[in-house]
Amino acid sequence: MDEFLIRALAAGLGIALVSGVVGCFVVWRRMAYFGDSLSHSALLGIAVGLLAGINVNLAIIGVCSLFAALLVWLQHKRVLATDTLLGILAHGALSIGMVAVSFITTQRVDLHSYLFGDVLTVNMSEIIWIYGVGAVVLAVLIWRWSSLVLMTVHEDLAKAEGVKTFVHHLLFMFLMTLVVAVSIRIVGILLITSLLIIPAATARQLVRSPETMAVVAALLGMVAVSLGLYGSLIFDVPSGPMIVVASTALFVVLMPIGLLRGR
Repeated sequence: MDEFLIRALAAGLGIALVSGVVGCFVVWRRMAYFGDSLSHSALLGIAVGLLAGINVNLAIIGVCSLFAALLVWLQHKRVLATDTLLGILAHGALSIGMVAVSFITTQRVDLHSYLFGDVLTVNMSEIIWIYGVGAVVLAVLIWRWSSLVLMTVHEDLAKAEGVKTFVHHLLFMFLMTLVVAVSIRIVGILLITSLLIIPAATARQLVRSPETMAVVAALLGMVAVSLGLYGSLIFDVPSGPMIVVASTALFVVLMPIGLLRGR
């Protein structure tokens, strides 16, 4: 196997492992639209990083964190409904990012790779970044797992049990920001949310306990990455969209099993 394929597979499996677990909370808390909006703001982070000459991943984390904090503040002020705020902030950040990218003249910016991913070009430093950030995200999730699950199931009960729900909500938003930052090279800005929600939604049909769902979602994501990269190599198509196609195919194939279990 070629070295670039080994690197791509290693990067994809690392992202699938983390996004599968985080995606379970996205599905449980019905935050798919927030994940989509957060990924759109990542383009502004890319533009800021390139214009300022700083690490793009750090710029994405900074901008996405500001996006999440601004959303929480506006929600607290009850300015507009949450879905309206997400639409305004997401498309505003995406458009500003597109305009800012056009001002970058010192280097060539491959927008296609940022929008749809280009896992076949990842290098070893990016793989180290993916697994380093992934380890932090998984460690925090394991550390606060009970509180996050309880808050997801019943927020008032979590408050009665002494869980600081607002702090945990911000913590989870920051974890999503980290996942978005490291996932861009794999499936791109426009497809990140699919890697979060499709494996988790598939796993939800097959299992019942939260812990089992997280494990199955991660495994399904890893299978989707493997099949997607193989399909990309065989059919000579973009790898990011092919990974999403493989993930969707797994959902369709396994859905009847979930329906039978439900009956």
